[in-house]
Amino acid sequence: LGGWRISGKWTSLNFNRTLRLLMSQYGHFPFFRAYLGPHPASPHTPVIQIDQPEFDVPLKQDQEQKIYAQIFREYLTYLNQLGTLLGGDPSKVQEHSSLSISITSRLFQFLRPLEQRRAQGKLFQMVTIDQLKEMAPAIDWLSCLQATFTPMSLSPSQSLVVHDVEYLKNMSQLVEEMLLKQRDFLQSHMILGLVVTLSPALDSQFQEARRKLSQKLRELTEQPPMPARPRWMKCVEETGTFFEPTLAALFVREAFGPSTRSAAMKLFTAIRDALITRLRNLPWMNEETQNMAQDKVAQLQVEMGASEWALKPELARQEYNDIQLGSSFLQSVLSCVRSLRARIVQSFLQPHPQHRWKVSPWDVNAYYSVSDHVVVFPAGLLQPPFFHPGYPRAVNFGAAGSIMAHELLHIFYQLLLPGGCLACDNHALQEAHLCLKRHYAAFPLPSRTSFNDSLTFLENAADVGGLAIALQAYSKRLLRHHGETVLPSLDLSPQQIFFRSYAQVMCRKPSPQDSHDTHSPPHLRVHGPLSSTPAFARYFRCARGALLNPSIRCQLW
Repeated sequence: LGGWRISGKWTSLNFNRTLRLLMSQYGHFPFFRAYLGPHPASPHTPVIQIDQPEFDVPLKQDQEQKIYAQIFREYLTYLNQLGTLLGGDPSKVQEHSSLSISITSRLFQFLRPLEQRRAQGKLFQMVTIDQLKEMAPAIDWLSCLQATFTPMSLSPSQSLVVHDVEYLKNMSQLVEEMLLKQRDFLQSHMILGLVVTLSPALDSQFQEARRKLSQKLRELTEQPPMPARPRWMKCVEETGTFFEPTLAALFVREAFGPSTRSAAMKLFTAIRDALITRLRNLPWMNEETQNMAQDKVAQLQVEMGASEWALKPELARQEYNDIQLGSSFLQSVLSCVRSLRARIVQSFLQPHPQHRWKVSPWDVNAYYSVSDHVVVFPAGLLQPPFFHPGYPRAVNFGAAGSIMAHELLHIFYQLLLPGGCLACDNHALQEAHLCLKRHYAAFPLPSRTSFNDSLTFLENAADVGGLAIALQAYSKRLLRHHGETVLPSLDLSPQQIFFRSYAQVMCRKPSPQDSHDTHSPPHLRVHGPLSSTPAFARYFRCARGALLNPSIRCQLW
């Protein structure tokens, strides 16, 4: 990479050569992100996407100036630590870190909010590499992208999806300005960013510096403290990422056998049937919309455990000849990063008629794909405490069942958006909207916790509806199958176990991903749906007017 002036040893290399190496060999994208994703008009066709960069600092467009400045001060302290740990002269480190912060701040100011780009119809712009070169000439787009997405064969006429053209134009101007006046500072900015990206693979001093920064930033942004994560967790996650083709087959064979799959499908069928029944009785849907909604549920595909493609025997026997594991942990990680990127590109180039899974088999994140009309439940979700064939039905319906119902309701998100259902009773729908927003706004928030109800509304509606549908399915099951297993050590009825099971899987500690989550904070995901369900108050004998037994309830689903 040519070194940097901080250490006194620096070879002024070609800027685009350095950028090309950072992108292709280290997986570091200092000025923009480039990745393969589905074509906006043809979901099964892969296309290179160029997007805004991911900043390492938690900045927001509407951030208070005082907090903005404090965040940058803490980040400057962190960069100074990194430079010093790498043997830099303290005075030079301070100077170069300050300029790096300045570059980051200017790049951040170029960003345009997602909502603004979507409203202007500029979220997905198709351009060729040649056209992008004209718009943002500081970057040698063809050579950088060719190196990053080998073995794809790219040409100047190659089409790309660009998510923010104006940002790229401004970014290019900044880079050209820096190359003319402060080339060495631009180099330091890229190297410091690389060290930040690689810090989890460096020694404990770098990790401790990162931990202190995270703690300070959470305090400044009034977020609750983050529990310490054991290092073994990170190692397990990375191993799963790098060796997924082999581990997927082993995990599914061990944890999601035929009996578990059969029991999970029975649970899903019961949830789906309850949803169809519920759709027939929604007051804001007319008969035509109800029939359309029932048809969409009937046509839905469901995939459980792992994708058929991931379980191909030849993938399980993959030898990973391109990975070099040696005495240097950092070099081993970098070798794995390069191998993974090559496999991802190769997989996108191969015919893939089925739905391409977005999660690993051991993940606990279910999701609904709009483009493929398929709902996915990975094997990791269909494990204790969410699900087990031997559990009492109350446990399975309360936990996994409510999550299944939640995902099924994603099918109808469009109906809840303004103008999304012209044939519906929009007055009744709007009243239900406002009722649910007021309901969630009434809950007190723990200190250092915040949420945007505009961003979380659709997920809140699915949480409330999902619990109601799961309860309806469970109640029907009780009528048809008399006698229910209870948990001897808990003095709870089957219905109380149902609600306890739901609360157990929704309640969790904060995680680093919470700031990007479209769901409400965990305590609201428990209190919101439970307080919206009259049966909960009845079975737990909650006093009228108590927090979880309000006088007014809302029903969207």
